[in-house]
Amino acid sequence: MAGASALAIVAVCFADQARAEIDPDTAERLRSIEERLAEQERKLAEQERLIAEQRLALQGLQQAREILLGELDAVRAGQTQAPTNPDGQYQMAQAQPQASGEAPLPAGPVGEAPPPPQIKEEDVAALPERAGVLTPRGRAVIDPSIEYVRSSANRLVFRGIEIVPGINLGLIEATEADRDTIVHNLGFRYGITNRLEVEGRGGWVWREDVITTVQQRDNTLTRVRRLNGEGFGDLEFGARYQLTSGDRGRPIFVANARVKAPTGEGPFDLAYNEAGVALELATGSGFWGIEGGVTMLYPTDPGVIFGGLTYIYNRPDDVNKVIGGARVGRVDPGDAIGVNLGYGMSLNPRFSVSFGYSHSYIFPSVTHIGPVTPRDGEPAGIDARSNEIHVGSMLMGWSFRLTPKVTLSNNFEFGVTKDAPDMRWVIRVPYRF
Repeated sequence: MAGASALAIVAVCFADQARAEIDPDTAERLRSIEERLAEQERKLAEQERLIAEQRLALQGLQQAREILLGELDAVRAGQTQAPTNPDGQYQMAQAQPQASGEAPLPAGPVGEAPPPPQIKEEDVAALPERAGVLTPRGRAVIDPSIEYVRSSANRLVFRGIEIVPGINLGLIEATEADRDTIVHNLGFRYGITNRLEVEGRGGWVWREDVITTVQQRDNTLTRVRRLNGEGFGDLEFGARYQLTSGDRGRPIFVANARVKAPTGEGPFDLAYNEAGVALELATGSGFWGIEGGVTMLYPTDPGVIFGGLTYIYNRPDDVNKVIGGARVGRVDPGDAIGVNLGYGMSLNPRFSVSFGYSHSYIFPSVTHIGPVTPRDGEPAGIDARSNEIHVGSMLMGWSFRLTPKVTLSNNFEFGVTKDAPDMRWVIRVPYRF
């Protein structure tokens, strides 16, 4: 060490002596070069520090990317929605600095395409019944609801002849019917897998019809008839299976199946008077029904397009009951086919709205009517065929998430065809656990 120090002192002395022998201009240039070299060394040190910070940032981004890819693979493997936090927003992994003083890292991948859009629960919470996402595996939903339906019909009948325009000879009869129905339902859904869920639903039905008839002949005669019905309604059991995963920007298709059991009091289970007029109202359909269909969900920012196609088969049955002096035999209530289309979107992570249209075509029903006591040589009866029915309704709904487990939903339907109810209002409060 002493020898090295001596050599350094000798070198400095020789350098000072050599600098002293150089002219002043050359010495000034040398000092300028030394200052520039020192500045470049400082900048190189700063660049090395920045490169080290960027290397740490890249490592954190690589870890975040691997986490996101794992979550995306899980969604494609069968989940119906991306992982969300309690407020319903998508969670993105963020790389954290390894030590204090390091620069914070970006909150998302840099230089990569965003992941494909996924259906979020807040986007579909306000959709019509049986059009939302499936219940995750091992999770259950209790779905109490209250439904109110209002229908009205007016009919004017003239029985007679018209002598001249404006002068009628006969009977004029005007009938107005107002029908109100309230249904208290309780539904239950359970996710067997991420792609398969089962459900059941039943409720208590209350109905009231007020029929006002006005007849005009020599004087005006007004009659008001009020009918009521109350009791347990039909039970429903169903299942839904997700057919496609919806990756690569493709729509999600869900198959639906439902069976309706005639547990309520049907129209042919009621008491009738001698004229064949029911003395009360039915709380059920009176026939077994099987429904199958497909629902489509297509995510497109900022919401989801939905659509569906269903077919309902109502099984015919033999009634064999005397009503109004005639025997009602085999009754085929007619099948139905329905379509719906609409759009739902979330205005924020807790509130969503939806709009759409639904239309159902109900095939004519066929009822065999014959004599009470058939005799040899007499006709066995006739098949009475009803008219076809078109039921079209505008759909509107909104949903608000009260807590991470409880949601308040409202769905409205407004009839746009003569056979459709005037309005239908459903309040639901599903609870997830």
